[in-house]
Amino acid sequence: MSNRRLEYFVMGLIVGGALGVVAGLLFAPDSGIRTRQRLASGAIRVADAARMMAERAESAAEGLGVRIDHYLGRDEEMAWKKVQEIREGVQRYSRTVISS
Repeated sequence: MSNRRLEYFVMGLIVGGALGVVAGLLFAPDSGIRTRQRLASGAIRVADAARMMAERAESAAEGLGVRIDHYLGRDEEMAWKKVQEIREGVQRYSRTVISS
């Protein structure tokens, strides 16, 4: 899952939770202490879910960063090998031109 899609999912989760709380307030069959307790427990569940999703997103981002660093490092290593090969080729060519 791409970072952008994950961000949208987490935002949707948070907005959906907030809308759920508002809907619960508007359409609550109970009043008073019981309603507040249910809303508080619902808010805690939404906060826990958001925290869990944020932790997953952070973990996924770290894993992606490690992979990118690995591949970039590998590409950089290959580029330096090519540079070295070109240098050696230029030196060989220079020696053959000078010795001719």
